[in-house]
Amino acid sequence: MQAKRVLVGISGGIAAYKTLSLIRLFVKNGDEVKVVASRHALEFITPLSIETLSNNKLYADMFQTNIHRTTEHIALSQWADVCVLAPATANIIGKLANGIADDALSTTLLACNKPIFFAPAMNEQMLCHFSVQENIKKLKTNGLHIIEPNCGFLACQTEGQGRMAEPEIIFNSVQAHFCQDKQPKYRALVSAGGTQEPIDAVRFIGNRSSGKMGFALAESLAKRNVEVELVTAPTHLVANHPNIHRIDVNTAQEMLEACKKVSDNVDVIIMSAAVADYTPATVFDHKLKKNEQHLSIELKPTADILKTLSQQKKSKQLLVGFALETDNEMENAQQKLHQKQLDMIVLNSLNDKGAGFSTDTNKVTILDKNGDTKSIPLQSKQSIADEIVEFVFQKLTQK
Repeated sequence: MQAKRVLVGISGGIAAYKTLSLIRLFVKNGDEVKVVASRHALEFITPLSIETLSNNKLYADMFQTNIHRTTEHIALSQWADVCVLAPATANIIGKLANGIADDALSTTLLACNKPIFFAPAMNEQMLCHFSVQENIKKLKTNGLHIIEPNCGFLACQTEGQGRMAEPEIIFNSVQAHFCQDKQPKYRALVSAGGTQEPIDAVRFIGNRSSGKMGFALAESLAKRNVEVELVTAPTHLVANHPNIHRIDVNTAQEMLEACKKVSDNVDVIIMSAAVADYTPATVFDHKLKKNEQHLSIELKPTADILKTLSQQKKSKQLLVGFALETDNEMENAQQKLHQKQLDMIVLNSLNDKGAGFSTDTNKVTILDKNGDTKSIPLQSKQSIADEIVEFVFQKLTQK
């Protein structure tokens, strides 16, 4: 790949020490790196370290005298091919989202019309604050690329989400963005959410799936220039990427029909939805009235979507299933992998704290039909999705 001109922005967080390793990765890759830092960032790392690793002068003061131009923030933004903001504190995210330019870093970011990647890093409570979430949403909506923070041990001596992504993950995300035009153009089918099986006009049988994992997978694929057909059960989640085509369904039968319509024309099928195993044999078209007697509902099995897609899968397609287990996890996942003739299965357990339904985090193990496995520790579902998609791409290239 042709060498890039990378502008690294460093804001004032303890995770700034990791950014030195990120700079080294870009330089080692043959990229030219220039750095702009906030005044607070230099409380954590020194100008000498930054300039030694980047081989370029640091820009940190709008009024410093050793810069080439008085409008250095404009010159840097025009020079760069890409800007990487790491760490991205709540403060700099707020400035960028709301057009505040009051120092070298914020003015440079506002002047930059090149791709911007930002890696949030902060305390979990700060990250979850409504104002920070609104600012992050605003940046994503306007085309900036977020590199999701991980769960882990934080500087405040607590465990939680808010730990900046590792330098290798940030580096690979930027690489993947610039590889898009060089990668084969793939299409994918992703299912998400939990189906709802109607009992009467107002009630249904459902499960606790939020759809977060499926939407994260769709987003991760879309970022790699994959055209995604996202078949989703009811959820409040929104898919913003232009590469994602959303198809809304309610029941297992509707999901089966929607998946069958598009499955022939995709390269990858990832079935992450929590599909009901049973549906009421009789559906009442009116609301059943409550009375003092017991109500019995006869259930019948739903169609096995994964097995159906497996039976009509083409030789060059990759079929990925999910297994949510509570007992004998690995044994049950391997059995499902082979019985349904899948290429891969993603196992997660309800016994793992922070994993499973409705959480923003997950912890999974990927198994493939050749016996390869990959365990991914607890982290954000978007980071988990990125890891799964990376594994999928490795297998696709072997097809």
